[in-house]
Amino acid sequence: MVRSFIVSLLLCSALSFAQEVNIIPQPVQVTRNTGDFVINTKTSLVVTIKEDKSTAAFLNKYLLDYYGFELPIVKKADKNSIKLKSGKHAEGLKSEGYSLKSDDKGVVINGNSPIGTFYGMQTLIQLLPVEKSNSLTIASVDVKDEPRFVYRGAMLDVGRHFFPVAFVKKYIDYLAFHKMNYFHWHLTEDQGWRIEIKKYPKLTEIGSKRNGSIIGHYPGTGSDNTPEGGFYTQEEIKDIVKYASDRFITVIPEIEMPGHSSAAIAAYPQLSCFPEEKTQLSDKMISDKSKQELANGKTKIVQETWGVFTDVYAPTEYTFKFLEDVIDEVVTLFPSKYIHVGGDESPKDDWKRSEFCQKMIKEKGLKDEHELQSYFIQRMEKYINGKGRTLIGWDEILEGGLAPNAIVMSWRGEAGGITAARDKHQVIMTPGSHVYLDHSQTKNEKEVTIGGFTDLEKIYSYEPVPKELNEQEAKYVLGAQGNVWTEYMQNPAKVEYMIFPRLSALSEVLWSPKENKNWSDFQTKIKTQKKRYSLWGANYFKEKE
Repeated sequence: MVRSFIVSLLLCSALSFAQEVNIIPQPVQVTRNTGDFVINTKTSLVVTIKEDKSTAAFLNKYLLDYYGFELPIVKKADKNSIKLKSGKHAEGLKSEGYSLKSDDKGVVINGNSPIGTFYGMQTLIQLLPVEKSNSLTIASVDVKDEPRFVYRGAMLDVGRHFFPVAFVKKYIDYLAFHKMNYFHWHLTEDQGWRIEIKKYPKLTEIGSKRNGSIIGHYPGTGSDNTPEGGFYTQEEIKDIVKYASDRFITVIPEIEMPGHSSAAIAAYPQLSCFPEEKTQLSDKMISDKSKQELANGKTKIVQETWGVFTDVYAPTEYTFKFLEDVIDEVVTLFPSKYIHVGGDESPKDDWKRSEFCQKMIKEKGLKDEHELQSYFIQRMEKYINGKGRTLIGWDEILEGGLAPNAIVMSWRGEAGGITAARDKHQVIMTPGSHVYLDHSQTKNEKEVTIGGFTDLEKIYSYEPVPKELNEQEAKYVLGAQGNVWTEYMQNPAKVEYMIFPRLSALSEVLWSPKENKNWSDFQTKIKTQKKRYSLWGANYFKEKE
C-alpha cells in the first residue's frame, strides 16, 4: 500500500513537472512549483493601463501567428487569466525588472515599468510549448528578473546588401524575443547608401545602387554584373522606428564618416579630396557597366567589392555642411539619444597627398592625419551634441584624441574599450573575436562567410567587462553588441542562419547574472529553443548532435 502511494506520488510529480522550464536568457531567480496552467481561447488577457497595450498586442500577435488564436482583452478577471501590471514595484529590482507568477489560476506579470512588463511577457513566451496547439500548457513558476547590462544590442548592416522592411521588422522581433533593447542600423557604406535624405536626392538616386558585386572572396574572381540596390524612405524609417519602440527597442542609425563613404562620393564627387580623379580599380573588381561609365567620363562609382577604400570624405566646409544637413534629417527620424558616425577604417592616403588637407593640418596646429580625423569627428560631435544627441564611434575614434563626450564601440578586440573606460568614457564592447555573427560557426562551414570562427560556446563564454578594469572603471561598460556584417548575406534566410542560435547565447551573456550562466544548462535549453526557431519559421544553423 505504501509502495503504491509512493509510486503514485512520483507519477503525479512527474506529470506536474512535465512542462519544461527552459528560459533564455536565464532569469535572476526561477522557482518551479507543482501544477500548471492552460492557456486557451477562454483565457483573458487583463490590461489596466494604456502603457501595457503594446505588450498585450505583441502577445496576441505572437499567439495568433504561431498558435492560431488570440485572447480577449479585459480590464478585470479573477481566474483563467494573464494579468499585466506595470508599476507594481518588485522589491530590489531595477526599472526594467519584473516578477512572473504562474499557477493553476493563471499568470500575473508585475513589471517595475512597462518595459519590465514587456520582458515578463517574453519570459511567458519562453514557457509556451514549441508545438502548435490551441491549448497551451505552461509550468507553474515564480520568476524574479532584471537585466545585468543597460545596453543589449545587435547590429544589422544593410549597406552591403539591402533587406526589405518586412525583414528589418522581423529582425527587431528576434531582438525583442531575446530581451535585447538596441538595434544598431548600419545605413551607409561604400557599397550602398540606404536612407532617404530629401535635401540630397542623388544619395538614393545614385548612391543606393551598384552595378554588380564581387563573386566569392577574392577580387580576381570578377563581378557578377548583377545590379544591387534599395533604400528606405523616410516614411518607412518612421514606421520601423515606431515598430521598434512598441517593442521597447531603440534604433541607433549609423551614418559613416569620414571613411566607408564611396556611395555618397559617387552621388556627390565634390565630397572627395579629388573629385576629378576616377575610381581606381582593376577590371576584375568592377562590372562591365561600371567600366563603360568610367570610360564615358564618370569619375566615381558605388563600390562593388568589399574592403577598405582610400577615397574618403574631404574635411572641407562643403563636406561638413553636407553632413550637418544629413544629421538634421536623421535626428527628425530617430528619437534615439545616440547617433553612430562610424569613424572606422578610414585610410589617410588621400589626405596625405591633398594640398588642402596638409594646409589644414598646419593651420590648425595638428600633428598629423590622425589628429585631422580627430578634428573631423570632434567637429561633428559638437554639432550632434547641439542637437541633444550623443555620438558613438568605432574604436578608431580614439586615434588622434577622443571627442569629449563620445561613446566608444570597441571592435578591434577590447583594448579600445579598456582605454576609453579608463578615460571615463562610456563603452560598448563588441570585439570581433567573440560577438561577430558573420564569422563561421564551424571549422567546416558549408556557407560562404567573411572568415573567422566563432562557435556557440565561444559567444556564450564572453564576459563584457574586461578583467583589466577595476570596479570603478567597469561602471563605464554599458554592455555589448553582436554585429551582422552582410558581405556574404544576400537574403534574410542567410542572416537567420548566421544569427541563430548564437543570438540566443549572446542574449544570456547580456541579460543574466554572471553567476547564473551555465554552459551545460544552456546546451539543454538551446535544444528547446531550436524547436522554437522552427515554430517561427526561421532558418538556423543545425550543428550535428
